[in-house]
Amino acid sequence: MATRRILKELKELQRDPPVSCSAGPTGEDMFHWQATIMGPNESPYSGGVFLVNIHFPPDYPFKPPKVVFRTKVFHPNINSNGNICLDILKDQWSPALTISKVLLSVCSLLTDPNPDDPLVPDIAHIYKTDKVKYEAMARSWTQKYALF
Repeated sequence: MATRRILKELKELQRDPPVSCSAGPTGEDMFHWQATIMGPNESPYSGGVFLVNIHFPPDYPFKPPKVVFRTKVFHPNINSNGNICLDILKDQWSPALTISKVLLSVCSLLTDPNPDDPLVPDIAHIYKTDKVKYEAMARSWTQKYALF
């Protein structure tokens, strides 16, 4: 069942890709994908190209995919290992969601961080107390790690 659903989502992504995102299998294994997210224009990540690994569990879509940034990101909801704190990747997952919707949610998180549910409290603190410094740091990391 998981393979059929993943193939269906892949066809859908190729037919109608989400804005500024792309994704697909890294090789023959349909359960391991790589995605590319373009940094949103209205964010300090603008101009960056972020690589993301997606691992589908055997019981997908009943369990969420594991989505991890491979590109370093200065963000309160993304830690140094690339793990993402996003409700739909945890307790708010629904089989009705697709990878396309997940990628759009991750893009949206880059534009609108959630400092009240941080994975990196230090960055959340900077975001809440000194937004100019936060944006400068995020821009600096984007230039250092996400420009090709």
